[in-house]
Amino acid sequence: MITLYDYELSGNCYKLRLLMSFLGLAYQKQGIEFFPAKAHKRDEFLALNPLGQLPVLDDDGFVMRDAQAILGYLAARYDPSGRWYPTGDPQALGEVNMWLAFADGITGTASAARLHDLFRYPLDVEKARAGAHELFRVLDEQLWFSEQGDGGWICRGDHPTIADIACFPYVMLSDEGGISLQEYPAIRRWTDRVRRLPGFVAMSGIF
Repeated sequence: MITLYDYELSGNCYKLRLLMSFLGLAYQKQGIEFFPAKAHKRDEFLALNPLGQLPVLDDDGFVMRDAQAILGYLAARYDPSGRWYPTGDPQALGEVNMWLAFADGITGTASAARLHDLFRYPLDVEKARAGAHELFRVLDEQLWFSEQGDGGWICRGDHPTIADIACFPYVMLSDEGGISLQEYPAIRRWTDRVRRLPGFVAMSGIF
């Protein structure tokens, strides 16, 4: 049985719930109160992840941390089509991995701004917002070109990949960090495409 150590308002945890819904995977959730209890910093959780970060996934005793790494693991193990994570195509795989790293940048900027505004984390929120806008301009251009000659997804092809899932949550939650998507029409069209995918699940009624 798959167990997800989860916080409902975490975009990184939501990425995993979203992929598992797309794949039709059964799993159980173990709630960890990130705020205000900071249960992810308690000894019992640190025994699972010494970094004290969510999410953590336990797949029948195989324990993983880091949302992007877990996305790759789940897709490689449980998607026989290979479309979500194309391990059989080195170039396509490299492209997906490149955008997974890009998603980490979104977490470090748009998500950081949200942590400041929603959870009062002490950080340079203006720097975080400026960094998010730099990344969103890159993503918007990528998606515009993809719409012209491909499927309108972040990576090549007519099917989304885990790169789309990795980038999606904190783009959708960016307004909670004071970041508007008004300047990014291709991003807004892309988020609509993601929400129309079979198996899509919303995040706690937020979107």
